[in-house]
Amino acid sequence: MQITLSEGAARFNEALERLGARDDRILLAVSGGPDSLAMLLLAHAVLPDRIVAATVDHGLRPEARAEADFVAKLCDEQGIPHHILTHDQPITGNIQSSARTVRYDLLHRVADQYDCTFIATAHHADDQLETLLMRLARGSGVDGMSGVRARNGKIIRPLLEFSKSELEEICQAQGIQPVRDPSNDNGEFDRVAVRQWLAEAPELFKASRANQTASAMHDAGKALAWMAEQLAVARIIHINDEIQCDAAGLPAEMQRRLVLIALSMIDPELRPRGDTLMRTVEKLSSGKTSTVGNILCKGGSVWSFSHSPPRRSG
Repeated sequence: MQITLSEGAARFNEALERLGARDDRILLAVSGGPDSLAMLLLAHAVLPDRIVAATVDHGLRPEARAEADFVAKLCDEQGIPHHILTHDQPITGNIQSSARTVRYDLLHRVADQYDCTFIATAHHADDQLETLLMRLARGSGVDGMSGVRARNGKIIRPLLEFSKSELEEICQAQGIQPVRDPSNDNGEFDRVAVRQWLAEAPELFKASRANQTASAMHDAGKALAWMAEQLAVARIIHINDEIQCDAAGLPAEMQRRLVLIALSMIDPELRPRGDTLMRTVEKLSSGKTSTVGNILCKGGSVWSFSHSPPRRSG
C-alpha cells in the first residue's frame, strides 16, 4: 500500500521526537532528488514555521544550477526560506569526499545564520544498508559498522526509518517530479556499485533490518569506548612530554582503543585509519617502533608516545 503524506508526516514527527529536535529550528539540505524533496514535504507538514532549506551547487555538472533553481521555486511556492549555496574553490582530489566536506561547511554557515539548531539530511534506510555493505567490504570494525548515525552533533537524519521507495511515493502523490543526478548511476563509485548489486541481490537483504544492525553495533561501540576510557585512567599516564600506556594482557580491541586515546592526547586532530591502528598495535606488541602522523610510538613492556623529532635537512 502506498504511503500517504499524512502517514509519512506522523512517522517523521516521531523521528524528530526521538532525535530531540521536535521543537527546534532546522535547516534542510535539499538537492532536488526524491529523498530530500520528500523530506522537504514532510518537514513542511510537521513544522512549517521552523524550517529553512538550502541547496548546494558544486558546479560539477551543468544541470546543477537548474536543479537548484527548481528547488528554490518549489520552496517559494510553499513559503519556505531557501538558499542556493556555492563556493569559490574548485573541487579537487577525491571528488565525493571533497564535495561532502565543502557541502557540510556551507550548510553549517547557513544554519548559524538562521539560528538553526540542527541540519537535516535525507539519508534513508536503503542508504544505511548500502553503507553497511560498503564498510563490510572495506573490513571495518565495530565503529565503522555502526553505519549512518541518526544524530551526529548538529546533523540529524530523520528519514532513516523510511525506505527509498516510500520517499519516491510521497513525491509522486504530491505530483512532484524530482530531478535525477546521473552520477547516481555511475558504477565507478563504490556506493553506486553496491546499489546496483543490491538491485540484483536476493530478498535476504532488507533495508529495514539495516538500522537494527547499525544500532546494535553503535551500542557495542559506545560500550567499548566506555570501557577504554575507564582503563585509560589506570593504564595511561603523562610523564613530561611523553604518554605511556600499559596495555599488557588486554584484548587487541582494547589495546587499539587505548592507543587511539594516547595518540589523541598528543594530537587531538589526528584521525588514523583502522588499518593504520591495527598495524601500530601489532608493531608495539612486538616491541617495535612505529610512526603515526607526527607521533613516534615505541613498543616494549610499556608503550610510549611522543612527538617525532624534527627531520634533519640536507
